[in-house]
Formats: sequence, C-alpha cells, structure tokens
Amino acid sequence: MIQIDALPAFNDNYIWLLQDAGSKRCAVVDPGDAAPVMAWLEAHPGWMLSDILITHHHFDHVGGIETLKKASGARVLGPAAEKIPARDVDLKDNDEIEVLGLRFQVMAVPGHTLGHIAYYHAQQHLLFCGDTLFAGGCGRLFEGTAQQMHQSLSRLAALPASTLVYCTHEYTLSNLRFAHAVEPDNKHLNERLTEVTHWREEGRISLPSSIELELATNPFLRTSEPSIIAATKGRDDRQSSEPSAVFASLRAWKDTF
Repeated sequence: MIQIDALPAFNDNYIWLLQDAGSKRCAVVDPGDAAPVMAWLEAHPGWMLSDILITHHHFDHVGGIETLKKASGARVLGPAAEKIPARDVDLKDNDEIEVLGLRFQVMAVPGHTLGHIAYYHAQQHLLFCGDTLFAGGCGRLFEGTAQQMHQSLSRLAALPASTLVYCTHEYTLSNLRFAHAVEPDNKHLNERLTEVTHWREEGRISLPSSIELELATNPFLRTSEPSIIAATKGRDDRQSSEPSAVFASLRAWKDTF
C-alpha cells in the first residue's frame, strides 16, 4: 500500500510524496523546491527517491528537479509539450507509466498551461492534477483558453466520484469564499466552508479533496447548474447559458474577486 504525504513548500505549495514502505522507494510530484524533499530523505535513512513526476513547467513545480536528480538519480517524467528540466521521459495524453508498482494514466489537461498533464491511478482512484483542478476552484488561464480549461475540468469531473484529488496549492479557503459568493444557498458548500475554516485555524491541511466533493461545491465543475448560471447572468444579463461561457464568466469573476 502506498502512503501519500504532503511536504509544504514556499507559502502555499504542496509537494506530494508517495512512499512504498516495502521497497523503501519514494516518488514526488511537482517539487518546486528541493529542500523539503531532501530534508525528508535525510530524516528517513535507507529510502531512495526513484521518480519525479511533473505536471507543468511553472517554476514553483520544477525548481527542485535538478538538485534532486543530481542527489538521487531519480527518473524525471513530465509533459512532452513543455520544457521540463532534466526530463527523462516525455509524456503525452493517454500514456501509461509505472511508479512504485502503480500504473498511472497520463491525461492532457490544458488551460493553466498548454501542455499541462495530470496523473490518474484507476485502481486506487488517485489523481495528481497540478494546477488544473483545485479544491473549490481551478487554475488561472495563463496560456490556454476558457474552452480548453472547461474541457479539461469536464474530463476530470467524469472520473469516479471516489477519486481523491491531490492538487498542489493550499487555496481551498479562498476558493470556497468565492464559491460562496457565487452560490450562497448551496448547503454542501456552506458546510464545507465552515469545516475548512476550522481546519485552517488549526493549521490543518485541506487536501486531498474528492471528485464527489468538488461536484457538490466547486462552481467551476457546476457550470450547468441553474444557480451558477443565474449568478453569472446576474453580473451580465447577456451571458450565455452554454457551460463553457458560464465557466469563462466565472473565471473572469474569480480573477478580480
């Protein structure tokens, strides 16, 4: 059984650490900073870093790669369509890879960046989605279009409800505050906002989320809901009810929230 822990980095990043106790091998996802990973390895003698999984090229996700590779010889896997330091394996949509004995499907999810990918393990329902889907929100559109991001999110939303969502930033509370402004009468959202507020006051991490929870509370996955459509039309009565147009309106709203 693989254990998954978060290694905090920078102000609000998480580097996901996958551990196989049987082999004492581990892997990391999006190490923007080498220091937290090196500190963990030093505190756990005998463990070997075997793989580094990258979702996209932004520095806060790739900044630690070269130091970690030099120290460990770990294999670096990342999107073929983006410039990834020290990459050994170029990945594209629907590729399959094996990491710590687990087989992951690679999913192209452009929007935040054009070559962004996610890693999905179908048997254990694990999703490492970088900055595409966040708990209660989604990534900004730095390179892709609203249509691309909407399609990417729709693809992730179609995964099994029990899928655990491992995104890479502690943005949940601010995302839920925006979601509440959009959909103030959503009972599930209000309960989640209260819960996450308490967690963060206690210094608790708010992740992982799940697809089921995101479908119930994340406005960016709820663009066909009458309440979400009404909220965007309330800001612009010319707003189309087409889901990708509703998504674009929500994303523009969130950018200035």
